[in-house]
Amino acid sequence: MKEKQLPIINKSGYYEIRLESIGGLGANLCGKMIGELGLKYLGLNSASFSSYGSEKTGTPVKAFIRFSDSEKEIRIHSPVVEPHLLGIFHEALLSNPSTLEGCQQNTQIVVNTGESGEALIKKYGISLEEIHIIPAQQIAMETHSRINVVMLGAMAKVMGFIPLDAVNKICEKTLGKKYPDALTGNLEGIRRGYEEVVMYSHKGKTEKSMGIQKEAEIPQWGYETAPIGGINPLYGNSVTSDVSPSRQGFIPVFIPERCINCGLCDSTCPDMVFQFQKGEYKGREMMINKGLDYYHCKGCLRCVEVCPVQALVRGVETEYPEKPWFLPNQEMIRKPEDYEKTGADSYITSESYLTEKRMEGGEV
Repeated sequence: MKEKQLPIINKSGYYEIRLESIGGLGANLCGKMIGELGLKYLGLNSASFSSYGSEKTGTPVKAFIRFSDSEKEIRIHSPVVEPHLLGIFHEALLSNPSTLEGCQQNTQIVVNTGESGEALIKKYGISLEEIHIIPAQQIAMETHSRINVVMLGAMAKVMGFIPLDAVNKICEKTLGKKYPDALTGNLEGIRRGYEEVVMYSHKGKTEKSMGIQKEAEIPQWGYETAPIGGINPLYGNSVTSDVSPSRQGFIPVFIPERCINCGLCDSTCPDMVFQFQKGEYKGREMMINKGLDYYHCKGCLRCVEVCPVQALVRGVETEYPEKPWFLPNQEMIRKPEDYEKTGADSYITSESYLTEKRMEGGEV
C-alpha cells in the first residue's frame, strides 16, 4: 500500500492520538491496532501504549498513539497531552473536565453517544467548534461486534488519511485469527462506524467556550495545590461519588413484585446500591428491598446473576432514562443536583443497618 503523508503534525513532527475510556470497552486493543496499521499498511512510523490500573472492568483507561513520516524516528514515549484526535469511548466521561484537557482548536473529537451533537454539548456544559458523534454501542449490539471496532472505523474516517481497507486488514489480522466466528460482525461494525460517524459544527463561539488552552493550566490538584494533609474534601467512592460512567450500556432492572427480599443482591453488590426499609412481607416485619440507587451502580450485573427469582434482569440503559433518579415505583429519591451537596444516598442498606444495630448494642 502506498505510503501516506500526515496532513497535520505538531512542532515535533508527530500526529498524536489520545483515547479516553474505561476498562472493558477495548480502548487498549484499539490503540494497538491503530499503531500497527499505521506501520504496516500506511508506511508510517508509529508508537502506541496505554495507561491503566488493575485492568478491572470500569477502571479508567487511556491509550496514546503517535504517527510520524517514515523518515522521522519517534523518540518520545510520554503521554499525549495535546491530541490531534481525541476518542471518547463512553459519553459519561465528558462529565470529568480532565477528559478534554489539552484540546486545541484543530483537535478532532469522536464520542461514543446516542445523543445529538447539540444535546451532548448542552448536557455536559461544553462548547466545542467541532465534534464527531457515533452511536458505537448501538451499532455494536446490532452487528454483534464490539464498541472498540466501531470506534476504530469512526476515528479512521475522521482522521482522513486512513482508508477503510487498511482498517479491515488490521482487524482481520488481529481479531480474525483469534475470533474467526466474530470476524464478519466486527468488519460490519467497522464499516458502519466509518460510514455513520456524524460531524457537529458549532461556530461563532469564543475561544474560552470552545475549550481551547492557550497557556498551560495549573492542575486543580497537584504537588503544589493538593489539600493540606492530603485530605480528600470530596467524600465517596470516587471524586464525584458517581460510578455511572463505569457502566457499559446495561443496568439491572428491578421488578419488585417478584422480589422475595432474600438479600442476596445486597450481599453480592460491591457498591451497596440496594435500598432497604422496614416493612412487611407475607405478614412478617422485615427489611424490604426498595430497589437500586443507580447513581452508584456501575452495571456489573452481579445481582442479576445471583437473583434466584429473576426479580433483577438485564436492561439496556438508554431504554430507562429515568432510572438513575427514580425507584421502581417512580418515586423520586434524589434530584441530580442533591448528590453534589450530600454525596452518598441517605437510605441505609440491610448490612449497614445490622452493623449500626450491633454498634448500638441492640438486637439484630
